[in-house]
Amino acid sequence: MNSLSTVVLLGAAAIASALSPGGQQGAFTVAESGRSFSRLQDAVDAIGAGQGTIRIAPGTYRQCAVQQGGRIAYRAATPGSVTFDGGICEDKATFVLRGKAASVEGLTFRNLRVADRNGAAIRLELGNLDVRETMFRDSESGILAGDDSAATIRIERSTFSGLGRCDDDVACAHSIYIGDYGTLIVNRVRFERGMGGHYVKSRAARIEVTDSSFDDSKGSTTNYMIDLSNGATGRIAGNHFVQGKNKENHSALIMVAAEGRSHNSSGLVIADNEAALAPGAPRPTAFVADASGDRLAIGANQLGAGIERFQKR
Repeated sequence: MNSLSTVVLLGAAAIASALSPGGQQGAFTVAESGRSFSRLQDAVDAIGAGQGTIRIAPGTYRQCAVQQGGRIAYRAATPGSVTFDGGICEDKATFVLRGKAASVEGLTFRNLRVADRNGAAIRLELGNLDVRETMFRDSESGILAGDDSAATIRIERSTFSGLGRCDDDVACAHSIYIGDYGTLIVNRVRFERGMGGHYVKSRAARIEVTDSSFDDSKGSTTNYMIDLSNGATGRIAGNHFVQGKNKENHSALIMVAAEGRSHNSSGLVIADNEAALAPGAPRPTAFVADASGDRLAIGANQLGAGIERFQKR
């Protein structure tokens, strides 16, 4: 072998060793410093307790990261060109977030599963979260959040498809499951093809779900469209609901305080929504079912045949 061939082979080996599984060299760039990394975790650690933006090059990655502090934005360099496929940290999620704040924009997450059957794209344990133009597909959970009563979660212009499960031997997983947060905002989001559990399950004190769609026509063993488990104030307005035929629980589309009244729901506005039953969907069903005993502000909603406006539980 001549010296030139040796140099070429050594160079190729060096490049290969720098590549991370499912990634590419320099795929994760910290915008503020210009430094690039082949591992997402290294880029996160470089920001640490500070503030920064990680720009992600187009590609499919089997990686994950844990954010321990700071304020970090995770952004696709080209929206829609970045996919995180199957990478899990701490047996929880692709992104495990416990910093002050995080934002996610232009990404796709898929094929996320863990031992306890609650694998998520995003596991939010602390802090504020903003999600925009992101797709969550074919996993156990989309976004799973703990408790932070002073923080806000905002999800906009995103899609949740093929998520959830509900087996007899373990707790259910949901498209979105939010713990005792201050506020959950969902705007212009599409939910479809749920595979069990609820589409939105929230224990937040305040909720806004607006201009979104819930298409359960191809759902499987699903439950409520929106479950405000412990009650909430806020607004559910301008949404479109289609209840499917393959339901684990078809008794209501929106449920308030099914697991106890920890938050006052007085004045919760539910108005200007449209709801219908898909062909073959069980009936009758309630558009809103309430176990809080509070005075809800249910306005005009366009409801299809077989959907009762309100039920007291």
